[in-house]
Amino acid sequence: MIITRRAFTTALSLTGLSLLAGFSPLRLIEGAMAQSASDVAKPGSLPDMALGPATAPVTITEYASLTCGHCANFNETVFPKIKSEYIDSGKIRWVFREFPLDIKAAAGSMLARCIAKEDTGKYFAVIDMLFKQQTDWVSKNTTETLMRIGKQAGLSQQAVEDCLKDQALLDKIAADQKFASEVLKVSSTPTFFINGEMVKGSTSFEEFDKRIKALLKS
Repeated sequence: MIITRRAFTTALSLTGLSLLAGFSPLRLIEGAMAQSASDVAKPGSLPDMALGPATAPVTITEYASLTCGHCANFNETVFPKIKSEYIDSGKIRWVFREFPLDIKAAAGSMLARCIAKEDTGKYFAVIDMLFKQQTDWVSKNTTETLMRIGKQAGLSQQAVEDCLKDQALLDKIAADQKFASEVLKVSSTPTFFINGEMVKGSTSFEEFDKRIKALLKS
């Protein structure tokens, strides 16, 4: 079951976030691999946030939830190596897409979009911050911590409140999540697509390295 508009509308008010500690994770659709690389590449309701040139021979698309511990660990231990080795050198393009597993993850994704607007570098910086401070804002006072992060990034309190009540933004995140679940068959996080081929779960740098090198040779 995808997060519904009603659940979003009710829960993503600034006053409601602090009450969501026991919110159950989404039950997501199990399925097979994506139909094709073109399905993965289709533009969503929100513009893709990506690092690396659009002309790179390898594109890796990551679906992640900001409340996912495995995603945070990947961001901390594996992604920096991939960025240093392949993204910064222009060999691959890395696309990050939101797949919130609960209301708090959706709130974090909304805040990242509001802070960054269309600035990709700023977006990835905020995502990195949210992953690194995951314990603080997920397990403790979500509203207070997200407010602090928003202010550190230059938003006023009113701007953060407005962001977390932005129904249009919420609907776009939900629509993109629905497409990923129903068409691409994403059912857990992190899930990666390497030139359209699905790779599920925590994956080591060595495994990415092997796959990337094979594609670069072909």
